[in-house]
Amino acid sequence: MLGALFFAAALTPTLIPRSYLTQGALAGGCFAIGYLSGVLWRRLWHYLELPEPSARARSVANALVAIGCLLVVIAALWRTTAWQNAIRSVMKMAPVETAHPLKVCIIALITFVVLLVLGRLFALVARVLATRTGRVIPRKVANVIGVLVAALLFWAIASNVLIRTAFNALDSSFRELDVLLEPERPQPTASNRTGSPASLVKWKELGRMGRRFIASGPTAAEISAVTERPAEEPVRVYVGLAARDTAQGRARLALDELKRQHGFERKILIVITPTGTGWIDPSAMDTVEYLHHGDVASVAMQYSYLNSPLSLLFQPEYGADAARALFAEIYGYWTTLPKEKRPKLYLHGLSLGALNSEKSAELFETIGDPIAGALWSGPPFESRIWRSITDNRNPGSPAWLPEFRDGRFVRFINQNGPTVPADAPWGPMRVVYLQYASDAITFFAYRDAYHPPAWMNAPRGPDVSPELRWYPIVTMLQLALDMAVATNTPMGFGHVYAPEHYVDAWVAVTDVNDWSADALAKLKEQLAAKARKTSVGNLDDDPDRGG
Repeated sequence: MLGALFFAAALTPTLIPRSYLTQGALAGGCFAIGYLSGVLWRRLWHYLELPEPSARARSVANALVAIGCLLVVIAALWRTTAWQNAIRSVMKMAPVETAHPLKVCIIALITFVVLLVLGRLFALVARVLATRTGRVIPRKVANVIGVLVAALLFWAIASNVLIRTAFNALDSSFRELDVLLEPERPQPTASNRTGSPASLVKWKELGRMGRRFIASGPTAAEISAVTERPAEEPVRVYVGLAARDTAQGRARLALDELKRQHGFERKILIVITPTGTGWIDPSAMDTVEYLHHGDVASVAMQYSYLNSPLSLLFQPEYGADAARALFAEIYGYWTTLPKEKRPKLYLHGLSLGALNSEKSAELFETIGDPIAGALWSGPPFESRIWRSITDNRNPGSPAWLPEFRDGRFVRFINQNGPTVPADAPWGPMRVVYLQYASDAITFFAYRDAYHPPAWMNAPRGPDVSPELRWYPIVTMLQLALDMAVATNTPMGFGHVYAPEHYVDAWVAVTDVNDWSADALAKLKEQLAAKARKTSVGNLDDDPDRGG
């Protein structure tokens, strides 16, 4: 009964549309958890020697429950297409004709059988251990020891053998991919470009993501064509993992390259913390370069080969250490420059980059000479500053778009812009979080297993299905799966941030005041059309979306 209820709950909508493969695996896993809960309850009842119904009563009850479970499963499978379309509707995606309930059932059954076999194997190991130890210690104590030792044994095998082996294989694979030189991105020849023959950073040392970042930015001519004003060539500096052996060495190299390109003579200077792979969202950087007519310098440093979820799980300290080293070098030199001549200094990061960018600057060292602000998009749920601000938001403001005090220090923006009026006064530092309510990487939490999240309360975000409901344990697992596929959405939803929304964010953060409303609207249209032409709304077109 519990298995059937968990199975049905797993088919209900959450934040991201699911394929029949992921839906089946999730439903099978949830069925296994429900089944396990029922088994543990039955065994606890028997262990406590509580009275049990007769065999006849059990047979009748089991038959009725079996019929009820079958009806629940059939009803849930019948509704699953409508539930998936409820998510697709808010994301303006074409509806699906079927959610393939038969395939979902087959995959769920396979998943359940695999988990059942593992569970039975665990019980067998625990029983053998309990039997062996029960020869010298009391039986009930031996049972507890058997379960604990079996749990430790299975955890050790899973973490040290399976997970570590998979991690090493993925790390090697990503490393090999990173060193590949793409023929469509030739080495720049202009001396003012990172990776050129005159650069302190060799082209092959940039890595795949670094070469992509350096080669993809708009030129001064392209910016002028859109803005119809004179423009400068933006300065982009990037240092890959292969350039130096240590984070401090790469950070010093980045500073030297930034000075070589006269980056500190620009109006705006942005210290970027990339995602796990080293990817930098072009939607973020292109927009700010257009808004400031190319008078922008940006600097970034790679700290991992793995994508953001894997880096967060296996290398969390690497990103923080690297972000800290780069900021310390840039900020340390920036503070030596005359205040009236140096650029405004900002921080930026997406996803894991936002998490590590938060950690890069310490308040006590910058309070005497503060930076101008930061734009953090798609902050992961582990982001300490984001979590604190969200939890302490003004009463009545939604968790998916909070308001914090009078908005002088931090503001939140989504698809519909900020909740704070644009003419509201800012303090000396401006921090903006760009986030979508449908981004599970931002709104996942382990406590969702036993407590409904605040972002589900009414009113909900514009990109969250009204059909979404909270279920104990199941909702947390659904959101965990949503994190894995959060970049497989149309641009402007999930974890794929759109340039038109970055325009609003950068206008607020960098105090853009020389653009009319009509000019900004035109810029949004042009950047949105270009971005969607490059990445047409599914993961296969751009496997690096979201980092």
